[in-house]
Amino acid sequence: MLRVERICVHYGAAPALWDVSLHVSAGELVCIVGPNGAGKSTLINTIAGLNRVTSGALMLGECDLTRLPAHRFCGQGVAIVPEGRRLFTSMTVRENLELGSLLPGAKAGRRASLERVGDLFPVLRLNLDRPAGMLSGGQQQMVAIARALMAQPRLLLLDEPSLGLAPMIVSELFQTIRRINAEGTAVLLVEQNVALALDLSARAYVLEEGRIVAEGTPDALFARPELRRAYLGVGIAGDVL
Repeated sequence: MLRVERICVHYGAAPALWDVSLHVSAGELVCIVGPNGAGKSTLINTIAGLNRVTSGALMLGECDLTRLPAHRFCGQGVAIVPEGRRLFTSMTVRENLELGSLLPGAKAGRRASLERVGDLFPVLRLNLDRPAGMLSGGQQQMVAIARALMAQPRLLLLDEPSLGLAPMIVSELFQTIRRINAEGTAVLLVEQNVALALDLSARAYVLEEGRIVAEGTPDALFARPELRRAYLGVGIAGDVL
């Protein structure tokens, strides 16, 4: 479904990503891991249309996203949950959710989408008329994910969804992400919690200094000691760390 073909991205004259290729099949859950500053958020923001591609192509099905303005990515079925949530904190939960369904197709299905996100996140159903800024951090992350789902995306992009959350909340959140994927939405996840991300994903890419340095199933990546030590933050008995 999604094909990233040898893209390069620059911030001014400085290269941020170069020669990056990856793919996500329909209904697949894929993660991107790597050290801080590797370019993970740059990559996922580029796939969302927030950064422009210098060269290469972003293909969603037969649509070349690199030829589209950023505001048309959502209409092609791409939705992002940005790092830090970026909610309108003075607006109610309901108003934040409705902002995710402004395009005609999503607006027509708004009632059904509200029911769906209420089933995924029951606590939001109880707080629809509260300002989003009055919710806990975990609940605000639920609002951010639910808002993206209101757009009825084919591809959901998640940028550091566990950031700043308590472990119990993270566990619940990742179970919901697993359910979202099981119901048919493809997911591309950027996540610092490598163990959780790999446990959730069918495949993974390791990014370092703006390049893909490894890819494969979680088991295949864990089978390579040099990757465990250098990129995955995991050591084994006998490893020299």
